[in-house]
Amino acid sequence: MKSISIKIVYYTFLLSALFLHSCSLEESNPAGFTKGNLSTSIEGYETLINQCYFAMERYFYGTTDWMSLTEGDTDLWTYKANQSTSYTQWFWFFAGTSPNTTYTNNWWNGTYDGIGSCNEAIELADHAPYSTEAERNAKVAEAHFLRAIYYFNAVEQFGGVTMLTKPETTVNYSPVRTDPMTIYKEVIIPDLEFAAEWLPIGTYATTTMPTQKSALGFLAKACLQTYEYGSTEYLQEALDTALKLIADCESGGTKYNTYMYPSYNEIFEESNNWENKEALWKHRWYAGADGHGSSNGNYKLNRNDECFLCDINKFGAREDNQETRLTWEGSISGRFMPTQHLLSLFVQNDGTLDPRFHQTFTTEWNANKDYTWDKNAVNMYDKNESVTGHPLSKGDLAIKFIMPQDKDYLTEKQKEHESGYLLVDYNEVYSDKSNKVNMNYAYVNAVGNYKSDGTSENLFRYYYPSLNKHNSSHYYVANASKKRNGNLNATFMMRMAEVYLIAAEADLYLNGGSNAAKYINKVRSRAGAKALTGTVTIRDILNERGRELCGEYCRFYDLKRTGMFKDSNYLQETHPDLAQFFNPNYALRPISSTYTATIVNRSEYQNPGY
Repeated sequence: MKSISIKIVYYTFLLSALFLHSCSLEESNPAGFTKGNLSTSIEGYETLINQCYFAMERYFYGTTDWMSLTEGDTDLWTYKANQSTSYTQWFWFFAGTSPNTTYTNNWWNGTYDGIGSCNEAIELADHAPYSTEAERNAKVAEAHFLRAIYYFNAVEQFGGVTMLTKPETTVNYSPVRTDPMTIYKEVIIPDLEFAAEWLPIGTYATTTMPTQKSALGFLAKACLQTYEYGSTEYLQEALDTALKLIADCESGGTKYNTYMYPSYNEIFEESNNWENKEALWKHRWYAGADGHGSSNGNYKLNRNDECFLCDINKFGAREDNQETRLTWEGSISGRFMPTQHLLSLFVQNDGTLDPRFHQTFTTEWNANKDYTWDKNAVNMYDKNESVTGHPLSKGDLAIKFIMPQDKDYLTEKQKEHESGYLLVDYNEVYSDKSNKVNMNYAYVNAVGNYKSDGTSENLFRYYYPSLNKHNSSHYYVANASKKRNGNLNATFMMRMAEVYLIAAEADLYLNGGSNAAKYINKVRSRAGAKALTGTVTIRDILNERGRELCGEYCRFYDLKRTGMFKDSNYLQETHPDLAQFFNPNYALRPISSTYTATIVNRSEYQNPGY
């Protein structure tokens, strides 16, 4: 994507969002110009192209709520400490309460704002005075690519939506929904094929603007996703496209500049964030220097690190302050707590931890202030009385979460009640038998309200492994209220490792998985994990996607495509706290009632169950 720098902005947001309508190209306006005549210069036309990015930047990738729509309500995450919450629509399918039908308003509006901008850019491409058709196609290919992404997310979030491919000149109060496969066949896949042909190759560093590898990656992804609808028509294209990228990657990226880092930990190193070579498509945020500052809402963007941090500031040796908020580690309490199922995916068959676990999750935090254990904290965290008065200096280990598979687990467990830092045992937070979070705790050193019968609140459940893929220290403080702009900071919408897993899944559907293990093991060997052996199943692929891609805008779509929202046992097995609220209708989000209230056919237009 691009930073939007438009001197003359002529938005169609209100009408296009609310009534699936884009303004007439010849409509007059106070500035005395139309989009039609704006497109007659290359600079003006590229302004129209830039507008195609606005909704994507403002409402989709890099926003914390979009993370909730793509990773929430899945087997991998529950709300922090497994609490009841106002975010139940994103984590527990509304928790049995009346569904909220307005929370998708921004994405519904943003989708059609973006689609409207793309349609106008595509319609007006012939007006721009490029010297060759190749130059023109390379530029309009951006609009085709973005329109495909808008529709892909719309279909997977909402199901059949109204398909618009031309600028609308009238308001439609009775819109018709188009079935998902028609949208895939007529818009999503053709748009991505066009983009794959005409977008520039670019360099490793130019993936903020989509390039050919961006389009090929999303083409493979979209073709595979059609399997959700009982179609096998595009599976071969999914496999062939994935293999095209894989061949390029394994030959040194000679054609498309594809790349995989030699080791997993390099992917998310801060030094590789800005110009990440593994990303097929990414977005960068700037702050301050380009004049946008917080006026365009950038302080709300790319704060995905904050989604996943546990509430470490509940412990006295931690505090939320300006200094720590601007560090790689971060300190703001997030929403996403890993489920026991997600953590179990990192336990290998031989009982060791997949090396990706400690590279993906932060499990140790240092004190950021001087602190002395007082009697209340000693009682609260079940320490022996001897810990009272123990000092922690700034920089000392303050909190440590231990897994049973850690090499030092038994040693640490023996000093659980005596250590001068807060020791949190996996077995105190999660239950091996039920795949649930332990809400209660039995105190060894029962004092006062802290009881040994297992009825006391489990205060340890607030501390859990925190996904660190999105962490960044490159933040700009916009004002005294600590709003942050992403300065020199990027997020990845898709990266090369996913292409191998797409190839594995397509091969499973087409060839029974004869080559699937080979593709999966490319990802696993890079991570230093044990090789997968035996016959590959869809659960093997789904589990590998969970390990490799958790927190990367994939899981809700993965469960839909692989039929796990239709399998009554899957969520009960992997996330019973979520399963108790599951309704098959909830595999689609509600179309915003803010929108449906404006149309005549509101009842039939809304998704079932809402």
